Amino acid sequence: MLSTRFLQNKQIFLSYNNFRKKTFSQLAPKDSEAILYLLPWFLSVNHPSVPGYVKDIVMPFKVYGVDRYKDVLKREIVFKTTFKVKKEGTHLRYSTNVNLIHGIYTIGSVGTISQTSRSDCDVWICIDQKDFDEKATRQFNQKVNLIKDWFDAQLKIPVYFFISDIDDIRSCNFGNVSDESSGSTQKNILKEEFYRTSILICGKIPLWWACYDDDRPVNYHQLIDEYKRDVYGDNDFIDLGNIESIERGEYIGAALWQFNKSLTHPLKSIIKMLLLEMLLVSPREELLCHQFRNSILSQGVNPVYTDPSMFTMEAILRHNEGIDADTFEFIKKCFYLRYEIRFQSKNVTLKETLAKELIRKYPIAREEILHLNDFSGWPLHEQTEFGDRVISLLLKIYKGISTLQSGSTQGIDHKDLTVIGRKLSSCLEKKANKIPVMHKPIENPDLPVLTFRNDGKRWQVHPHKDPSRFIVESPDIVYCLAYLVWNDIYFSGNVRMSPNPTAVTLQEIMCLAKMIKDIFGVYDITNVYFGNFLKRERTTKILIVVSFEGAPNKGDVSDFCVLYQNNWGELFEKRIGSPELLKDFFDARRVTFAHAEVNYYIQRSSHYYEKIIERTKRTISHIISDNKI
Repeated sequence: MLSTRFLQNKQIFLSYNNFRKKTFSQLAPKDSEAILYLLPWFLSVNHPSVPGYVKDIVMPFKVYGVDRYKDVLKREIVFKTTFKVKKEGTHLRYSTNVNLIHGIYTIGSVGTISQTSRSDCDVWICIDQKDFDEKATRQFNQKVNLIKDWFDAQLKIPVYFFISDIDDIRSCNFGNVSDESSGSTQKNILKEEFYRTSILICGKIPLWWACYDDDRPVNYHQLIDEYKRDVYGDNDFIDLGNIESIERGEYIGAALWQFNKSLTHPLKSIIKMLLLEMLLVSPREELLCHQFRNSILSQGVNPVYTDPSMFTMEAILRHNEGIDADTFEFIKKCFYLRYEIRFQSKNVTLKETLAKELIRKYPIAREEILHLNDFSGWPLHEQTEFGDRVISLLLKIYKGISTLQSGSTQGIDHKDLTVIGRKLSSCLEKKANKIPVMHKPIENPDLPVLTFRNDGKRWQVHPHKDPSRFIVESPDIVYCLAYLVWNDIYFSGNVRMSPNPTAVTLQEIMCLAKMIKDIFGVYDITNVYFGNFLKRERTTKILIVVSFEGAPNKGDVSDFCVLYQNNWGELFEKRIGSPELLKDFFDARRVTFAHAEVNYYIQRSSHYYEKIIERTKRTISHIISDNKI
């Protein structure tokens, strides 16, 4: 590879990286300033008044090249004033040896059109672990955690730091499933995403980005050898390993993981699932990260850089052009909503500018755009219907991938498969007495005023302005209330009740709803500890609702509703018609109920409150000893 081409690639990459930083700055002005410029300064400075200070530090830490980084140097005087650092001159140059941080990089949606107000920021902090002894490692972790605390308190964007060893990145060793890791299910796929989406915050440029020539193929290993022999006279690159192909077996694991994430973020995951499907059915095509890099580095003078998310979305749409028209239109709607684009609105933002060319190629009708722009104001049933369709499409994609990869789960940790499989089950599988999960495509829909009514046989809950549209209905009002609370569409102050023949009052509904939420919370599979899915199913919390619809002056109680939650994040409800049947119900679940926390609810106005509570406790005391009111 000619030195001129190598240096040209370096300059193009730096220019493209600045384009990404400017995109990030426009999408999140305050937070991007801290992540792009303050973070490398924090990591390279050790001063008592600066976040990240470590007392008795053995050897200071320093990000490679930070003392030559003009965008940090010109801001340093402001940083010093902000944190009351009085020492003159820069704090970024050391006369002693330093523990080197080779590079800091973002990965994912940050600085792309797919960044939204709900996006987080994953940051890889790359070190050579061989150069860090035990004490340096401990102090560096302490420093990073202190900086993380400051970021958590000051920034709107959640920032997650991953201290990454260079050798681990080269070998794609990213660990097992955890809350912020994709584990064994994604190895090369995670590296492919890194090369395609990362921003270099500060430090060394991945050598992979220089591995391109218009005229001839470039051998990565030969390039490494030449670089180490100083053929190019450059020290600003780092070898994080090449990626030439991805085994088909890895795609099924990645699909499992993305489908798992789709349980709480269906719109966010649908794009990645479509991408995985495209890559799996087109295994001979050049990896998307290579296609993207080549499109960036092949530009001449006056380049027009492509946004990584737009590049990916265009590839997905191009791949799906041959499918049925209805599904293709739905995919375009998902893309439009997921990236929070708003054409035909008064304010034209960077998102509309970046998306304009793609929408021109794959147009969406004007009336549909206007309808999508008001998505948060759609009636709840329309939003959930859209969410159900997203889940249906995800299932279809997942089943298609599973068929193509039947039996091919090589390289996937068995524990990861167990965790993901049980998470899928907890969300989607129908079980006796289980409260179903409503699939809302966005996190904060406009919720309607809810009206409870009883037609003599069934309880029905409908939006106050649309009595013909039931959100939930059942002979059992406790089931209705549990469904609303569990799916996070109930909130006090926005509940009404039509006159009805029962003894239930609006105040009692509000009191029971509060207790259900206090005990069980709302459905959120991400809050369930991963280790729970490696254990057998057991019940953790129980609420026995006694005679909720009965008259408060009735002492002979034969109506019970049992709400119970397991360690996999599922909620169940069972109505029982007598103390004897209640005893039988608990006897049949002696093992799973044995160590559960038990709570009781009965109308406070009941004349027989204490008597009923004690009688119910005695009914189940042979199984449950941990009783609470």
